[in-house]
Amino acid sequence: MSRFMEIACASALQGITAGNGGPFGAAIVQNGKVIATGHNRVIADHDSTAHAEIMAIRKAEQVLGTHDLSGCELYTTCYPCPMCLGAILWARIDKVYYGCSPDDAAQIGFDDKLFYEVIANPSANPCVTLEQEDRESCLDLFKKWMGLPNKKPY
Repeated sequence: MSRFMEIACASALQGITAGNGGPFGAAIVQNGKVIATGHNRVIADHDSTAHAEIMAIRKAEQVLGTHDLSGCELYTTCYPCPMCLGAILWARIDKVYYGCSPDDAAQIGFDDKLFYEVIANPSANPCVTLEQEDRESCLDLFKKWMGLPNKKPY
């Protein structure tokens, strides 16, 4: 096991021991140095988005003073769920090393298959209804943003 995966596992164990949430931990590394760690805090924070990867990304962005984590790698104890994968992509993290597979997670009750199915086929979404409303008003906001100087789209 690499020392960075050891750090991710230690973070997960810290969360498990504290009763913060599921058995998940993450570490973000830049140039061979750990920038941030995180563990699942869904239960402790009453926050369904407080996954290990998200917590580590938030901390790393604060430490580095940017939302762009290009040049960073993420070590995580399990394959990222769709939400975390989206955050990883938005953060521009270069590489992800993961321990357990989605099937391993499903065996202990963390099954993301439905979420991946919804992403693949939004029209067959049994979880939530998505309905477009008042597009023109929202497009006006987009136009206002486009008129701003020095904007960065991500």
